[in-house]
Amino acid sequence: MKKLMLAGAIACLPLCASQAAPKTDWPAYGHDSGGGRFSPLTQITPDNAGKLAVAWTYHMNPTPSASAAGRAPFSTTTPLVAGNRLFLGTPYGRVVALDATTGKQLWAYQLPGSDQPPYRGLTYWPGDGKLKPRIVFGSTQGRLIALDAATGAPAKGFGTDGVVETKTPEIMNGLPNAYYGYSSPASIYKNLAIIGSRVQEAPAKGASGDVRAWDVRTGKLAWTFHTIPRPGEKFHDTWEDDGWQQRSGVNVWNMLTVDAKRGIAYLPIAAPTFDRYGGDHKGANLFSDSLVAVDASTGKYLWHFQAVHHDIWDYDLDTPPVLLTVKKDGKEIPAIAVMNKSALLFILNRVTGQPVFGVTETPVPPSPVASESASPTQPIPDKPEQLARSSFDLSEVAQLTPEHTAACQKMIADGHLTGSKRFEPIPADHGIIRFPGGEGGPEWAGGAFDPKLGLFIVNTNNLGYVERLVKKDDGEWNMTSSNFRDRATRMPCQTPPWGMLTAVNVNTGDIAWRVNLGVTDQLPEGKRDTGRPSNGGPIVTASGVTFIGGTDDQRFRAFDSKTGKELWTYRLDYSAHATPITYQGKDGRQYVAVVATGGSYLGSPTGGDSLLAFALPK
Repeated sequence: MKKLMLAGAIACLPLCASQAAPKTDWPAYGHDSGGGRFSPLTQITPDNAGKLAVAWTYHMNPTPSASAAGRAPFSTTTPLVAGNRLFLGTPYGRVVALDATTGKQLWAYQLPGSDQPPYRGLTYWPGDGKLKPRIVFGSTQGRLIALDAATGAPAKGFGTDGVVETKTPEIMNGLPNAYYGYSSPASIYKNLAIIGSRVQEAPAKGASGDVRAWDVRTGKLAWTFHTIPRPGEKFHDTWEDDGWQQRSGVNVWNMLTVDAKRGIAYLPIAAPTFDRYGGDHKGANLFSDSLVAVDASTGKYLWHFQAVHHDIWDYDLDTPPVLLTVKKDGKEIPAIAVMNKSALLFILNRVTGQPVFGVTETPVPPSPVASESASPTQPIPDKPEQLARSSFDLSEVAQLTPEHTAACQKMIADGHLTGSKRFEPIPADHGIIRFPGGEGGPEWAGGAFDPKLGLFIVNTNNLGYVERLVKKDDGEWNMTSSNFRDRATRMPCQTPPWGMLTAVNVNTGDIAWRVNLGVTDQLPEGKRDTGRPSNGGPIVTASGVTFIGGTDDQRFRAFDSKTGKELWTYRLDYSAHATPITYQGKDGRQYVAVVATGGSYLGSPTGGDSLLAFALPK
């Protein structure tokens, strides 16, 4: 492996000994293993947030002349902070450490060849009293890498020169050329790094989506959880006609969550491949689209909750589960919030898996494809209400400008498109306009939890897909798919809002507030408050401030967590399609940092390479 050491002192302190990061740091993607993204910091308040200004900027591209504007790689990553060191994976094949107070680079590690750090972030392990803190991550090409957090050098004793090749024969399902890599950070439980994987969405057969735990000290495999039960294992019979064999998907491509006190890991598992057709894998298909609780030390199954039966819509559990405490009927219930792309929020007892507010198996439309057997019902939570649009009628085309309306109506007429109802299967004889589409609902970042207010705060998109199933010459199924928007203006075709920020009172299951998130600058004055698609989530602070970028309108915003009032907006050069962090610098100031490069699945202009840190004036 190739390592590059760059400018800056490599002094050990404060990272030479085992160091549990203080709560004023941000040592995990979700701030802590519970995933709530709640910081105890209070320096920035609803009263002074409007005074925030850029404190420093770090440019991730080491050779700026090599990337033309608009063609640079984009980033959706979230940095970590521990001991005044900020750790960042970049889209230029590097992991870097910065002084969290000044933004000065301390060290850089270069991955070999075209390999990259995971798209969404790294993992910090605080050490065990004998070994120093480490930065651990799975690469996009399937390597598990550990670095000394103080120096960036490959961690001694971990695999071979700090690297473990994780494409084992078992995980590759006998298909060594299938895609297998990592897109999200691992979760730490004691000395274990628990991590899912990214696999292909097509073809159907490929690498396994099993979740594995690795010893952070040695790189040795500690346990494997089979996300598709093998013969002889419980729930194997939910796969009919041997549809489980070499089946890909059913993976945890996003962050998982750990209840460190109880020693439970919660796995948000995705759909099987191919994720729009299930005629070759009939049945409920456990543990696809399920939240599975396992013993974090052993991987032993504890319980599961399936949010979508026999998924033929790509409605993955695509957001990190969030640990909550629900106050209901005079009791405190240890709970967990989990969402899928359909924007259904399930609040479950995290010890038993039972819904806190009830779930009703609700009849849904049958499949029009003869070889497909859609589940006759789907679980719908009694509370809260669905947090994004779930159907579309042709009368709901946007009426914002005559040109936009005409372009959208022409798309519908030319494509012979029809609307859809909730959980309506995709047809093969015409195109359907489906909500939510494959980009949610909520996107991968999910929500944040303010335990002081009892509010779960999450951004969701009203983004539709135009889809149709297509049978190929070899008998396999594929699909045509496109966003339901006018390509010329990048404006969705349905009546706004197109993006929202919503707060759910977890003690009652009711909506506390909801606001449009984002503006459409190209519309006439008075029509711009449409909300915008977003990619990246919110964080919350003890002072009652919610920070979020995400939107494709190139803004970074602060809201009053209690009311949803917008407190501050900063116009960025490129959109921040990433989740921010907040932490206390060595100088005692509270910083808020976010990566802003544009791009992402939303297709907003790309060209930035900035990590920006904001603070109040000195």
